[in-house]
Formats: sequence, C-alpha cells, structure tokens
Amino acid sequence: MVLSKFMPHNPKFAAKFAEAARNAHATAQALVDLLENYTDVERKVQRVLDLEHEGDRITAEVTNLLAESFIVPFDREDILALNAELDDLVDDMEEAASKLSLYGIGRPLPQMAQLARVVEQQCALLAQGMPLIEDGSKVGELRQLSQKIRALEDEGDRISDEVARHLYDGVTEVPQMILAMRSGEILNLIEDASDQAQRVARTVESILLKNA
Repeated sequence: MVLSKFMPHNPKFAAKFAEAARNAHATAQALVDLLENYTDVERKVQRVLDLEHEGDRITAEVTNLLAESFIVPFDREDILALNAELDDLVDDMEEAASKLSLYGIGRPLPQMAQLARVVEQQCALLAQGMPLIEDGSKVGELRQLSQKIRALEDEGDRISDEVARHLYDGVTEVPQMILAMRSGEILNLIEDASDQAQRVARTVESILLKNA
C-alpha cells in the first residue's frame, strides 16, 4: 500500500498538468491549421511559438510548485518526468513550425499535415485524460486512452515510413535534394511529437499503476 493513499491530496498538480495538456492540444491544432491551410504562414508560425512560450510558463510553474510543496500526489521523480515530457511534446511541434518558416518551405508535403493531425488526435486524448490523473478510480479509463494514443502513434509511423520510401524519388538536382532533406527533417520532428505523446501516455499510466 503506497504512502500517498494516506496523505492529503494536492490538486494543484493535476490542474497544472491538465493545463499543460490543453496547451499541447492547442499547439497541435495550430500546427494542423498551419499545414492544412498554408497561407499567412508567419502569423500562424508565431501562434505556435506563442503557445510554446505558454508551455514553458506552465512547466516553470510546476517546477516551482514542486519546490514549494511538502505534500505531493505522487513521486517527485514522476512529476519531474511528466513535466519534462509535456514540455518536449510542445517543443517538437514548435520546432517543426519554426523550420517551415526558417527553410522557406513553399509547399509542405501533404503527409506533414496528415501526421500533424495524428498528433492533434493524440493531444486531444491527453487533454481528456490528464484531469483524471489523481483519480484512482479512473485507471481503466486512462489505460483505454493510452491504448488509443499508442494506436495513433503506429499510424504516424506508417505515414512517416511511406514518405521515407519515396522522399527522394525523382530527385536529380541539388535544390531538389536540399528541399527533400529539409522536408524529411520537418516530418521527423512531427513524428517525434507523436512519439513524445506516447511517452506522456506511458508515464501517466505508470503513475496510476504505482499509486493504485
């Protein structure tokens, strides 16, 4: 029986993690909008950057809250891990958006939008489940959400693998080679975000099992 069962709860952590998950979902939605409606690019990229800064603020608040709190809802190491993973999730999406602008990509690969949509669906599930992280009666529900996130990550891998097989088809000139390399880099960043969403889900599931 874990000690946390006998200690008063500190709901501030669940609220902060829920806020971070909502911000990750908003970031994914902004990335999808950028890629599916590739106009007014600089403004849309700035929107992603603003959300990344908001994520940094939430991450710092969790760290400060941990430093100030004697009572915590689960292991401090797990709080730090979950906090860092949510931050990395948003960072991956922000870097993908920034590289679109930095490299002056005139027309993104359609698979970038497909993969970003996968990440958006994963983040929606994280935002749905994160408020339940301290509720021991919701373990089954959260495990189901985690399984859906893993299935979406598999779909993201399929999209990425398909692009990798054909990314350099017909490439004969140096500018084409540079564009293909840069497009592959951006696609990998979006895939990293999908992988990161799965890591967040696994950490949440691990926390729940430890404290069940």
